[in-house]
Amino acid sequence: MPTMQQLLRTVLKIVRRATHEARRSQKRARQGGAEGGAGYAGDYEGTPTISYEPVADDRPDPGEVVWAWVPYEEDHSQGKDRPVLVIGRDGDRLLALQMSSQDHDQDAEDEARWGRYWVDVGSGAWDGRGRDSEARVDRVLRLEPESIRRIGAVLGRERFDEVAEGVRKHT
Repeated sequence: MPTMQQLLRTVLKIVRRATHEARRSQKRARQGGAEGGAGYAGDYEGTPTISYEPVADDRPDPGEVVWAWVPYEEDHSQGKDRPVLVIGRDGDRLLALQMSSQDHDQDAEDEARWGRYWVDVGSGAWDGRGRDSEARVDRVLRLEPESIRRIGAVLGRERFDEVAEGVRKHT
């Protein structure tokens, strides 16, 4: 027979799990549900037309690092808000690359084995802590412009061209 303390622990676990799941469901609903977010229109297939057209305004343009919700590749119902580099357009949608502050140079061989390739872009105003970032060049995201949360910075042309070369090589 379980003790009262054991029963309370079990009830607390159940309540915590239910609360966690409810929060996740609410977050998914805010982001557009199981499709991976209202702003995510699926991955782009093929090699995109890449352009560099940053404009000093409040709209996202190719060449700018912006913030958007990016679904995980293995489960589009989950993801995270992260910086992305806009590299072009697909009709009214933006084409973008997810960015990361993790250093993938150390595990580049393992990443390549899984078909993931990264190009260093350095640091910029998109990262409040000034960390160096990398752009993933083998996965091109299609995003709705209105889903962009904020514009972080313009990536310099030389770095942008290095990223573009990586995209052409790995898509």
